[in-house]
Amino acid sequence: MIDFRYHLVSIVAVFLALTVGLVLGTTMLQDPLLNTLKSETADLRGQSEELRAERDDSELLNAGADQFTDAVAGSVLEGRLLDRRVVLVAAPGADEEVVRALGGRVEDAGAEVVGQLLFEEAFLDSGSATFVDELAFQVSDDPGDLSGNPYDKAGTELGRALAARGGADEDGEETKEKEEDPEEETDGETDGEEDRADGHDANAVLSAFAEGGLLTVEGSPARSADTVVVVAPAAGAPEEDEERANTALAGLTAALHRQVGPTVLAGGTDSGRQGGLVAHARAQEPSYATVDVVGRPTGDLVVVLALADSLDGSGSAYGIGEGVVAFLPDPLPRPLTEPVEEAAADAEAAPGNEDEARRAVSGDGE
Repeated sequence: MIDFRYHLVSIVAVFLALTVGLVLGTTMLQDPLLNTLKSETADLRGQSEELRAERDDSELLNAGADQFTDAVAGSVLEGRLLDRRVVLVAAPGADEEVVRALGGRVEDAGAEVVGQLLFEEAFLDSGSATFVDELAFQVSDDPGDLSGNPYDKAGTELGRALAARGGADEDGEETKEKEEDPEEETDGETDGEEDRADGHDANAVLSAFAEGGLLTVEGSPARSADTVVVVAPAAGAPEEDEERANTALAGLTAALHRQVGPTVLAGGTDSGRQGGLVAHARAQEPSYATVDVVGRPTGDLVVVLALADSLDGSGSAYGIGEGVVAFLPDPLPRPLTEPVEEAAADAEAAPGNEDEARRAVSGDGE
């Protein structure tokens, strides 16, 4: 039987071991441990200072790049979207300053911003999907032609309302508009009459979505657009709602592209990472262009170049995220300037200069 003395000896042994450990820790092991900790702290401090210096240098370089971009933007963009009519589509949560900056760059390229669609948060609310679906059917003059989820249908009807007469084919390539008498004057009232004559009132469609609290319409985009820029949200949706929101906006963008024509989905660097709208869209291998560096002057420039590059109906992925083909189109798209056309015409007029005419149009003769 274990008596009290055994317990007492055990307790004394435990405390003796603790005492010996404390003595060893504060004497024999103290100096080596302190020296090691001091050395590691000094290394970490040095690394921190290096990283801070690299960050400061990067910020200065970025600021310089922005200044350089602003200085050369006019020359780089001149004529690349000549006479194009662009509608800006802002997804719920898109940065207003980004939308405004992209509008300015588009105009620098010779295009006209004919209007904006600014989507409200209600458009993506989970409880609004049924309403969006029903509204798309109500405003359509051919409901049986609508398919897909509610946002595919809404995008189809909004795209039809935005597309200039002639619009785009099912692959997003523009079809030739009906020729009009250059002497004939047209105004908004005439456009409305033509809309009703073909069974589709574009202004009524846009008004229906606006009155439903789903979007705000600025400018006069009805039956006016031949190109589209969709601006992604500045911040991603909550994780539990991420997939649904990205699917809705990607479907909307694809439908606008099919109905209107050349389209770019533009977002910041976050949108190009996993869980972002641009990354989600790229996973579907879309036929429209995507850019994930919007928000800085250089990125805004890339958006316009991507739009110009996609005027043939195709589109690629630009920026820094996974799946991009390059940071920007290479080679850069040619300006859509009259001098090139005039040079081709002059070359064709001269006998035996057919090859020179082809070089003037393609740019091979530069």
